[in-house]
Amino acid sequence: MNDEFKGKSGKVKVMYVRGDDESSSRAGNPRTGKGAPRPDGDRRSSRNTEKPRGGRDRDVAGGSPWRTVSRAPSAVDDKPDHGGIGGKSGIDPEQIRRQRNEETRVYGENACQALFQSRPDCIVRAWFVQSVTPRFRDALKWMAANRKAYHVVDDAELAKASGTEHHGGVCFLIKKRPGIQVREWLAKAPEKDCVLALEDIGNPHNLGGIMRSCAHFGVKGLLVQDASLLESGAAVRTAEGGAEHVQAISGESFAEGLDAFRRAGYAIVTTSSHQGEPLAQAALPAKMVLVLGQESDGLSDTTLEQGDLSVSIGGTGNVESLNVSVATGILLAEWWRQNA
Repeated sequence: MNDEFKGKSGKVKVMYVRGDDESSSRAGNPRTGKGAPRPDGDRRSSRNTEKPRGGRDRDVAGGSPWRTVSRAPSAVDDKPDHGGIGGKSGIDPEQIRRQRNEETRVYGENACQALFQSRPDCIVRAWFVQSVTPRFRDALKWMAANRKAYHVVDDAELAKASGTEHHGGVCFLIKKRPGIQVREWLAKAPEKDCVLALEDIGNPHNLGGIMRSCAHFGVKGLLVQDASLLESGAAVRTAEGGAEHVQAISGESFAEGLDAFRRAGYAIVTTSSHQGEPLAQAALPAKMVLVLGQESDGLSDTTLEQGDLSVSIGGTGNVESLNVSVATGILLAEWWRQNA
């Protein structure tokens, strides 16, 4: 039999534990006198004086040799249960902060399917709504076999776990991928290689759209100032699986990263809405770093000065500029046409 009581920490499960034997319950304890039968023959034990966690006394059921106690701690209970970003934990605050820096939540069905196929070992915990579980059958089996915690929850609970209502029915808590250094990238770079360099682009939806275009056109390297931006939930979801086909690259600084690529034989190609050679007339090198900046300010003067070639996308002029993820798709399509 099980019962529940509310303590300071919320809901706590308790269980009824049988005494050593029924005869000792009848006879009572000769040393303490507890549990002795009443004069009227009623064998009910006196009120249980042991207080379960939460501070409330519980009466033993009339005539029953069962007494109510809080569940004894087990070897598993003794270990702190760190549930990642959304879970409870007994870990010290510094360790929690460190884990928050190392972990992130990703969501969206296509994004999570691609992530499971590409790097399942990075998954710490998962949440699903019931309706998507048939499509994640392999992931559920793998998580069960590898002792990865997962939960089937309702929509409201998943919104709470993922931090968004646009979760697509699934959320993974994962270990972030660190960016690799420029020298590591150069050591394995192919003869034809287009690397994107993103200066001050932080909007996750733009980053997701850029990663999706990169995956489509076979561009694998992204030079960024903060590799964790590519791992945000919104960016990974918008990429629709494309995040698994790109790698963040980082240097000592953005400018030093560009310089390292130039010294390795890459052409630095900058972009501008108002100046530069029209894309339709430009010859895009097979080995290049394509540099893009945020829509409002574009590239910094320092970065523009590093360019070996500057290109622009022609149009009607009815709008100031294209969305940076749209411009990326157009530029990469032309590089692919010329060099693939």
